[in-house]
Amino acid sequence: MKERAVITAAITGGIYTPSMSEYLPITPKQIADEAVRAHEAGAAVCHVHARNPETGMPVPDVNLIKEIITDIKSRCNIVIGITTGGGLGMTAEQRVAPVTLFEPELASFNAGSINFGLFPLVSRYTEWKFEWEKAYLGMTEDIIFPNTFKTMREFCAFFVENGTKPEFEIFDSGMVNNVAYLIEKGYVKSPVYMQFVMGVLGGITPSSENLLFLVSYAKKLIGDFEFSVCAAGRAQFPMCTQSLLIGGNARVGLEDNLYLGKRQFAKSNAEQVTKIVRIARELGIEPASSEEARKILGTKGIDKVNF
Repeated sequence: MKERAVITAAITGGIYTPSMSEYLPITPKQIADEAVRAHEAGAAVCHVHARNPETGMPVPDVNLIKEIITDIKSRCNIVIGITTGGGLGMTAEQRVAPVTLFEPELASFNAGSINFGLFPLVSRYTEWKFEWEKAYLGMTEDIIFPNTFKTMREFCAFFVENGTKPEFEIFDSGMVNNVAYLIEKGYVKSPVYMQFVMGVLGGITPSSENLLFLVSYAKKLIGDFEFSVCAAGRAQFPMCTQSLLIGGNARVGLEDNLYLGKRQFAKSNAEQVTKIVRIARELGIEPASSEEARKILGTKGIDKVNF
């Protein structure tokens, strides 16, 4: 186990919709406020998406992203990671724009294509706050989240040019091989940072055996790397805890899970951060500060961003 682990808060994401929880942050101010509170609770990193402030729909609006990240930066020194996954149906150009415009310390980098199935959520709800929600979720039965080798090569060039550390999102084991290929070709330098994403329909399921396999497989193919774990729904805390036990870091937040416990909604990202920090400390692990996280992950520093 580590003496210190990086806790990431994924603030709002592009998966859950406003009908599912009244606590899901939607407006730029709500998202920024949540990031600051998560930092105060012990998160060293925040992962940022933008939503339409009127409807809560995930959008690639760089003006909204700028409003969010500028607000966060003005109030704390948390490491700000920006999504390049965006929302379903966005173009590659829309997805990478935050890296080229804002030169963040950290940004997500999806390491392969995946069937990203959210459609089973539709049957759980009979009423919707907004018309877009049901259609948005339902269309994922017939959609592929594309991340081709060409796209990944191009993304690597943008990340290198802007000094942004890629957070490789690993949804399945083949994506570890993809990262190894990018390293072999010289498109990205070691040590890399990988986020093992578990529980998305179309990707690897959350289990102890699967996480141990992913880490072992990555060690064989890549060698030196830093990793974190996030898991969808009720698997969030068990899988994050296992990550801490085997030397990894942990990501919590309302992007991945709307609950704090069984049938208990999380009222904020900070509540989830507080819980994983408590678990970590019970194991003898302290949450890393943002400056410590910068050293662990190898980011360039908050003074070198363009916002």
